[in-house]
Amino acid sequence: MNWNATALASFARCRFLARYKPMLTSLSNAPIADTPMTYTTNTTMTELARDIRAARRVLVTTHQKPDGDAMGSVLAVMRACAAVGVEASGWVVDPCEGNLRAFEGATKVEHVNPRAPTLPVGEFDLAIVVDTGAWAQLEVLTPWLKANASRVIGFDHHARGDDVAARRIVDMNCGSCTALLVQLVDALGVDLSYGADARGRNSIAEALYMGLATDTGWFRFPNARAAEYALASRLLAAGVDKNAMYQQLEQSSRAERVQLQARALMSMEMLQGGRFVFMTLRASDFTETGALLEETAGIVNIPMEISCVRASVLVVEDTAAGIIKLSFRSKPADASGAFVDVNELAARFGGGGHVHAAGGKQKGSLEEVAARIRAAL
Repeated sequence: MNWNATALASFARCRFLARYKPMLTSLSNAPIADTPMTYTTNTTMTELARDIRAARRVLVTTHQKPDGDAMGSVLAVMRACAAVGVEASGWVVDPCEGNLRAFEGATKVEHVNPRAPTLPVGEFDLAIVVDTGAWAQLEVLTPWLKANASRVIGFDHHARGDDVAARRIVDMNCGSCTALLVQLVDALGVDLSYGADARGRNSIAEALYMGLATDTGWFRFPNARAAEYALASRLLAAGVDKNAMYQQLEQSSRAERVQLQARALMSMEMLQGGRFVFMTLRASDFTETGALLEETAGIVNIPMEISCVRASVLVVEDTAAGIIKLSFRSKPADASGAFVDVNELAARFGGGGHVHAAGGKQKGSLEEVAARIRAAL
């Protein structure tokens, strides 16, 4: 059913479903991803730290439409490079939320328009790709990265990836990519407080904490474990102002963003007896509210407040790019041990991510893509 005022009134009546049957439904109409390559670590942190120290100039990039972990990773690596005397150029493909850009400070990052892209110019000894290893998330830079394949190194904490980086460190046990990168900072022998201004802003620690806090949902998600809390303590001791960061990232939204959230909630459908929530945002929703595409971050998480919901899906129409963007979220295992693996679901649509948080994108109309996803649920 469509989620309207009547359905909103029934939130309290949702009863927790004791058992969820694992998703085994095949997708007759959905594109099936190719069998993934073995995406694992093939080098050591010590070797990559040595190569970074030996470089004169490096490029640092991440996936398009960076989130807090992606931007934090880029900034942390750039600042760590500066600490050891290596020139680092940040290269980020927009859209990127202004709340994230506020943390760049004096760290100059090139923001690239995906509809009028430019490629890096000049010689780079290394290209460092963080928080992704998927070609689908690096479309704009793909020609350049493939032309410099032997110089590309990667740091990632996702389960799926491609042959983007000739040498890479992949650790799915890290709660964020920045949690992995703190090992690089240590291997470089750099102080976490490096780069801090008089107010303690713009340090390596701040960039690392931004990725850690946002990717763990401010330490609410299942990936916030003892190691993540220990790292948070270390970063706070290095001077991070967590209160100022939270206010900047979570309490500085435009009114248009909140109006967009309302549009998504009004589109809400409860599927499979309330186990799944399905939401859509059409191009008209952005036009009529004045919201921006980058302001969809976090909307997919809102329905997870409902007790009976086990997974949430948000489908967003991006007419400028000619694609439909997909976001998937799920809760940890229930009392019976059952859960929804949205990483597997996203893989059916050419995407991926984590067990409880993933994304993807598809060609076609919103109606066509939405129908394929509903069939999967």
